[in-house]
Amino acid sequence: MKLAEMRILRWMCGHTKKDKIRNEVIRDMMGLAPVKDKLRESRLRWFRHVKRRDIAAPVKRSERLTVASLRKGRGRSKKYWSEVIRQDMSMLQLTEDLTFDRKVWKTSIRVEGSKVLIFDIEYSKDSIIVVETR
Repeated sequence: MKLAEMRILRWMCGHTKKDKIRNEVIRDMMGLAPVKDKLRESRLRWFRHVKRRDIAAPVKRSERLTVASLRKGRGRSKKYWSEVIRQDMSMLQLTEDLTFDRKVWKTSIRVEGSKVLIFDIEYSKDSIIVVETR
């Protein structure tokens, strides 16, 4: 996922891998947060929505569903949404109780892009120099 993301960012900036500009510099030029972090934010936003719903809501009912007689297949076990949410919450050190406090939850899961910097790229015979301008 990182590779595709950086390829798109380089394309948006008008640079290629041949320009030998570091990924961090490209990301700072664009002022964007990583897609992985934005996906985590989106999952946790949906989790809060599900937790606040009434028990009779279809979303809550589907959360409690279990499949009775399913044979375990070969290979890696499935990655369930609840497991991913638990990993995300443990990574950000969040608890389910925080879902009821909108302000705290929103500020805890928020991922902001890096500050927008404007760069000039100077090409010389032997090297490429990245200079921050204002």
